Amino acid sequence: MNDPILTLTGITKAYNVGKPNEVTVLQGTDLTVQKGEVVALVAPSGAGKSTLLHIAGLLDTPDAGQVAIAGRDMTKLSDRKRTAVRRNDVGFIYQFHHLLPEFTALENIVLPQLANGVSERDATARAQDLLARVGIAERGDHRPAALSGGEQQRVAFCRALANKPQLLLADEPTGNLDPDTSDVVFDALMELVRGTGLAAVIATHNLDLAARMDRIVRMTAGTLETL
Repeated sequence: MNDPILTLTGITKAYNVGKPNEVTVLQGTDLTVQKGEVVALVAPSGAGKSTLLHIAGLLDTPDAGQVAIAGRDMTKLSDRKRTAVRRNDVGFIYQFHHLLPEFTALENIVLPQLANGVSERDATARAQDLLARVGIAERGDHRPAALSGGEQQRVAFCRALANKPQLLLADEPTGNLDPDTSDVVFDALMELVRGTGLAAVIATHNLDLAARMDRIVRMTAGTLETL
């Protein structure tokens, strides 16, 4: 068994703490994801899956519990070090692509690498390789407005993997696409993930897509269970 890339231990999170309308979202949640493993996270709307992903990706902090990435405790890191981990080790994909409209598909993938100190030549070569892997190499010089919804989301996948993260977190990555396009885009995502061997947690309402991943965990009442 590989060492886990993501370990969540006893994660709790509540909002409006101490007030009459306090809402507890996570209650002692545990999750371990190994290198090369793709985990489907299924939950009804409002169950706390986005909160869980934000905590796992260091965008939010738990009230209690520990977050470890590649065996390193993230809980007590400074803001600067947490930002460095997010930039270097975690990739995010959302339901909406959030591409920069003034830049081409290729440039959207190059920019995060430049910010991470990669040379323009190497960043461009990696961006071209990633676009080829998802089948849209010929669309690299197009801006997002000239791309279909499925193409835009595939560019977003490439951008999330541009800096070679160890962990990928995706929140309904095909939720804004029609069923046929969703299947094509999901196949492209899985090819990218399998090809890089990173750990991934993918939140989805689509049980057919969830069944194609390695493991399904369901969030209920702030805790997780494996299906």
